[in-house]
Amino acid sequence: MPTISEGNPTIISLQLKNDDYTVIVGSGLLEQTATLIEERTAIRSRKAAIVTDSNVGPLYAAKVEATLKAAGIDSCLVTVPAGEASKSMEQVTEVSRRMLRAGLDRKSFLVALGGGVVGDLAGFAAAIFQRGIPCVQIPTTIVSQVDSSVGGKTGVNTPEGKNLLGAFHQPRLVLADVDTLGSLPEREFNEGFAEIIKHAAIRDESLLDLVEKKDEIHDHLIELVARNVAIKAAVVEEDEKETTGTRALLNFGHTIGHGIEAAGGYGRFLHGEAISLGLVAAIRLSVEASTLSPEDGERLIAALSTYQLPTKLADDITDETILSSLRRDKKFEAGEIRFVLLERLGDAFVSSAITPEHLSTAITRLRAV
Repeated sequence: MPTISEGNPTIISLQLKNDDYTVIVGSGLLEQTATLIEERTAIRSRKAAIVTDSNVGPLYAAKVEATLKAAGIDSCLVTVPAGEASKSMEQVTEVSRRMLRAGLDRKSFLVALGGGVVGDLAGFAAAIFQRGIPCVQIPTTIVSQVDSSVGGKTGVNTPEGKNLLGAFHQPRLVLADVDTLGSLPEREFNEGFAEIIKHAAIRDESLLDLVEKKDEIHDHLIELVARNVAIKAAVVEEDEKETTGTRALLNFGHTIGHGIEAAGGYGRFLHGEAISLGLVAAIRLSVEASTLSPEDGERLIAALSTYQLPTKLADDITDETILSSLRRDKKFEAGEIRFVLLERLGDAFVSSAITPEHLSTAITRLRAV
């Protein structure tokens, strides 16, 4: 289990087979970036790349650049267009070439400053640049702070599906500064609660008590983020590279959700919005094909609605478009569907009993809410 030191900041330490690292959750961390890298990692390079996007860069890149410069670290800033479309091999190539032109080498390191797209893209670039350099993740959205920055999954999309090209590359440090969440538009803030509600569903029913107090949630961001990081970290420690099946539980809602996200063209839905729809489908299948009570299922769906997350699928996104993406999903093994269901709140399992017909019916029912 990860060790947790509560407070401001809250420190969660992961112990993996080959990689130990720290996730720090708190306020005012950006200005301490260089100090925390020095204290919490073995990174001693004087050259770094800061990879960010066109939304986050103007807000926070200067702070990170300044703290690195004060510590004697030269950095080059690489900015990609904001949005899911930047999760592509073309952008990985561009980021890598910018780093090469700036004189970075295998002893340099990379700072990923942004949301899930930047974290996945930059983490993948770090995994393959000069056969791998250290990466520091500085997530700036709810989704990336509670989920995608922790666990070492990096990658990009292809027209055939989401995250089909990638690598496991654990960060050396994660700095989750909750102050950055204050700059998020309401829609982007709310989308992160799909992953939070997923964590409550699969591991910690009591987390719903905090989530349901929406009017107070901004006063409890450090606790909220830290509790979710602890859940993700515990699962990753148990099954770092998805060899035992435990980490697959984090895919609750993601099988259909990723299909919907791909069907929308990586732009129509925010990630959390597509996952919300996938969660609704998975919750209903858990009631019908497992032992989740209808009341607990409705509680989860109501929590999604509280954060204005979609629970109904538009008619113009066809079953076949979604199902064609699902057939290429990594969660299918030798044609067998590995679908995560709930037995009860806080207790999930991987089922092989869900058929393509179940999936098609669940997608159709999303239009009839």
